[in-house]
Amino acid sequence: MQTRPTFVSQSDTMRAFYFLFLVLLLPLANPALAAQPQLLLDVARFRNIDMSVKGNVVELYATVPGQWLTYMRRAPKMYQAAAILTLEIVGSNGQAAYQENITLKPPVLSDTTAAIKNPLSFQKRLMLPDGTYSIRGLVRDQYRNSQQALVEMPLVLASTEAKPTLSDVVLLAKPAAKGAEASNFSRGGFSLTRAPGGLYTRGADKVWLYTELYNATPEQEVQLRYRLRQVGAKTDALVQPSTTRGLAGRPTPITGELDLSKLPPGDYTLTVEVRTTKQLLVAQTATVHRITKDYTPAGAGAPAR
Repeated sequence: MQTRPTFVSQSDTMRAFYFLFLVLLLPLANPALAAQPQLLLDVARFRNIDMSVKGNVVELYATVPGQWLTYMRRAPKMYQAAAILTLEIVGSNGQAAYQENITLKPPVLSDTTAAIKNPLSFQKRLMLPDGTYSIRGLVRDQYRNSQQALVEMPLVLASTEAKPTLSDVVLLAKPAAKGAEASNFSRGGFSLTRAPGGLYTRGADKVWLYTELYNATPEQEVQLRYRLRQVGAKTDALVQPSTTRGLAGRPTPITGELDLSKLPPGDYTLTVEVRTTKQLLVAQTATVHRITKDYTPAGAGAPAR
């Protein structure tokens, strides 16, 4: 599970995403057309909680920024938009392992000139066997079919490792809330509110994270190390230690918090390391994007359908 899925043309995707939050819509006399279409697709891979069952839990988390959608007038001072989202996972044999069409609708607006509109989100949790897959996400404006965005990315699943391994690192917009009811937005007894695309903007000075440790020795304490390094730098900008203790018969959840307030804007690699006193056992990475000039909406905590 060490090969993390990556975006095709990820840097171009993220630059376009940042630009979305700087765009102001024109006053709405006719249906308004906003900025370049955009879709963020985050993927996280976990082991099955039932360790006797081979396979992987794959979570797809799609976020559609609201700025580019066309808002249609429904009544005086009432405007509505909608996005049609198609998600598909195809195996190496060309057969579809998953396919779904979802309609996402933001809240009705009375003023479409607002600079920031709430993002739309959808999450799907799937069980898939080991193998190589391709993920395809397509979103289009329900009221203007020519406005659409496509994201494609590879997905490699492997769940047979007997040594300690980590799931993908999930970046959160708020702390993992313990004791949550079971849902698509909870894992390991925590409710998770994702930070779409790993984006942290003005006012979001802390990174929260969630990952799971597998095959840990029960009751053995291990050392954790969180490292933030700006892309292209030779030294870490932030290093933070912690500890955890392996659980028997189930994954060991790991939650962490890092303070970004003193770090300059830019792209960072977040590395989560699991160590004994003598050696590194396993490490996993994620990308953090920090912007300090602009506010953006917080990560959505529930899917809209």
